[in-house]
Amino acid sequence: MDYRRLGASGLMVPALSFGAGTFGGAGPLFGAWGTSDATEARRLVDICLEAGVNLFDTADVYSGGASEQVLGEAIKGRRDAVLISTKLGLPMGEGANDYGTSRSRLITSVEAALKRMGTDYIDLLQLHAFDAGTPVEEVLSTLDQLVRAGKIRQIGVSNFSGWQIMKSLAASEKHGWPRYVANQVYYSLTGRDYEWDLMPLGRDQGLGAMVWSPLGWGRLTGKIRRGSPLPEQSRLHETAAFGPPVDDERLYRIVDVLDEIANETGKIVPQIALNWLLTRPTVSSVIIGARNEEQLRQNLGAIGWTLDADQIARLDKASATEASYPHFPYYRQEGFARLNPPAV
Repeated sequence: MDYRRLGASGLMVPALSFGAGTFGGAGPLFGAWGTSDATEARRLVDICLEAGVNLFDTADVYSGGASEQVLGEAIKGRRDAVLISTKLGLPMGEGANDYGTSRSRLITSVEAALKRMGTDYIDLLQLHAFDAGTPVEEVLSTLDQLVRAGKIRQIGVSNFSGWQIMKSLAASEKHGWPRYVANQVYYSLTGRDYEWDLMPLGRDQGLGAMVWSPLGWGRLTGKIRRGSPLPEQSRLHETAAFGPPVDDERLYRIVDVLDEIANETGKIVPQIALNWLLTRPTVSSVIIGARNEEQLRQNLGAIGWTLDADQIARLDKASATEASYPHFPYYRQEGFARLNPPAV
């Protein structure tokens, strides 16, 4: 396994990490991801650790806390061998304080997560969404308190815009509070919006990307082909509405190139799609999911080999999209080369 530094922190994380959203799955979204119980989860954790994958990502909102609980049971007795990443901030109930990242919510949610997972610390806590109703000073001072108490060790964000991250980093800088070092983002061959603002920000400010849904919400599993209907067993029937839309012709163009490279390399489509992400700037870890042992072993096959420059270029071209202002070619950084010299 390849290990990479998590942003500007000193924490080393595996290039592939495991997403525990499939653990204890319930409801139309999480139930479609997977429904692994503690016994199944323990076997998947075994396989991950054998392969060097020691980072497990979850969230309190995943199946109403069931994912965290099952993960805790699966790692029981080997806490020191794993890194735990969890997220909070999305609604967990109908009450007035059941969502967001206020001081009260952060403290109670961290305590609840620790209890569910049977641990006394979280290696990486990420805020699942920006809370516009709570001052960033309240959020970060509380995170500082939790870090000092030893309950969390690193902090990060997920689903934040660039200005929201920079506003937070400025407050951390001003007050000497911990800085965000991770940004959990949607990024795939079918969804490259991360590259326009958040990737340059990550390079400049030291945020390592933890990539979620790297197979484009299941579109890059190798089961979708030009001229064929969506397979009956595809989870996209249940989950497509939760993610960004993808133009069919662009998707088929990407899959066509993936198929070509599969024939050239002897690898399968999802392994190639994952490997492409591992070549991208700022990516610290790509989060893979699996409903069973077969899927997990297939995804683990994305590591230990590299695409050549021509193959990467073909995937880049097939998946390219034109961004909106101020990112379209003339105005973005490439259009002002003298103002943006390459980093040394």
